Amino acid sequence: MIHQIDTTDNIVAFRALAEVTKEDFLTAVVPAVEHLIKQTNEINFLLVLDTDIKNFTAGAWLEDALLGLKHLGKWNRAAIVTDTEEIISFTNGFSYIVPGEFRGYKKVDFNKALNWVEGNIS
Repeated sequence: MIHQIDTTDNIVAFRALAEVTKEDFLTAVVPAVEHLIKQTNEINFLLVLDTDIKNFTAGAWLEDALLGLKHLGKWNRAAIVTDTEEIISFTNGFSYIVPGEFRGYKKVDFNKALNWVEGNIS
């Protein structure tokens, strides 16, 4: 399940809990990202992982990948907030292979991650 987090108008932010499915992406993430692109012409994205990455279904991964590829040139800043070091490292390396900036943050640094995605800090 994915819930949208209320934030400023220049980003979309979500919290993933329990099992994350294809339907979660299609009903929550995709419409919010599409709306953001229409408003700002770029994607500033934050995801808080309050579930194990193994709880993402194959359909969720597929929708995530399709969304990323469909808007490859629109990614500006994306942060993943988790306490899993492997995910933080993977996220930090993503900037080297796709357009945009990607950073991983620990959960205690949620506010820093949010401020970075909003563009308030570099």
